[in-house]
Formats: sequence, C-alpha cells, structure tokens
Amino acid sequence: MQITTTFRHMEQSEALKAYAEEKIDRVVKYIDNPINVQVYFSVEKKIRHIVEIVITAKGVNTKASEATNDMYAAIDAVIDKIERQLVRYKEKIKAHKPNGDEHGRQLSKKIFEADSIEATTGSVVIKTTTETAKPMSVEEAVMQMDLLHKDFIVFTDADSSEINVLYRRKDGNFGLIEPQRG
Repeated sequence: MQITTTFRHMEQSEALKAYAEEKIDRVVKYIDNPINVQVYFSVEKKIRHIVEIVITAKGVNTKASEATNDMYAAIDAVIDKIERQLVRYKEKIKAHKPNGDEHGRQLSKKIFEADSIEATTGSVVIKTTTETAKPMSVEEAVMQMDLLHKDFIVFTDADSSEINVLYRRKDGNFGLIEPQRG
C-alpha cells in the first residue's frame, strides 16, 4: 500500500500523518492490492479543517472528504464515510456473479484545444491517454459512479461485450447510451 499525504495551508505534521495511516489500515481490508491512497489535509480560515482521502485499488476507486473544526475528528469522519462506501460496494458485488473476462477494451481519450475545434484548419490534440473500459453490469457502473462522484462512466457491458456510456441526468436519474443491435 502506498500512501501519499499533502498538507495545504498548514504545517506538515507527522502526528496527523501517522494517525491517518493508522485509520486507513482499518478500511484497506475491504479492497484488493495494489492500493494507492492520497490524503489531503487543509485548513481554511484557521477554523475549518478539511480532510480528503482518495483510494485507488484493483477494481475500486473511492473518495470522500469531511470538514470539521478539529483535524482528528475530520479524519475519523472521512474514514467512516469511506468504510460505509466500501462495505456497501462489497455487499453489492457479492450479489453479482463474477465475470470471466477481466480485461475489458482499451479506449483512447483525447483532449482537444477548444479554439482549434472551431477553426477550419484542424483540431489540436493537447493530451491523449489510454484507459480500459472494464466489463461490468449497469448496476456496477452506477456503484462506480457513486464511489467516484462522477457524472458519467464508459464501460464494457458484461453481457453483450459492447461499449456503453452511463451518465447522470440533471433530474437525478441515469441515462444509458448503448449501441443498437441488428
């Protein structure tokens, strides 16, 4: 497990770092290795103490943050949030049958310069990354969106092996974009 800590607008504290690492050990039992944890400590207006934790592991990504007037209380609260998320996620995963195909499809994600798209000369690519659209059911995609606090997710449908896009609508419901068959 790799833990990275960042202190914003405050002095670095080994005691806070050690306390957070001790509490993180409580939640890592719910997820598989390799685990990457990022902890952000920040203080706003000298009284608002904010802790944000982002956990990335095999098949699971989650993040939570909490703000209180005490940094240790904020750590406890954010760990409780993450533990509830991971327990709920694990319980839902147990209800689904595991899929034999763990690899998924490779997708290329490109970021274009806004001005170049409007121009007639051609688009300018700023950044290109490759990601894997993991095979999962729609229910699992909804759980991943909730854990990551995302507005959409691209995934491979576990039944049809087609690329799908699940998105959160403005009315709070979900929309699913899937290819037409036939």
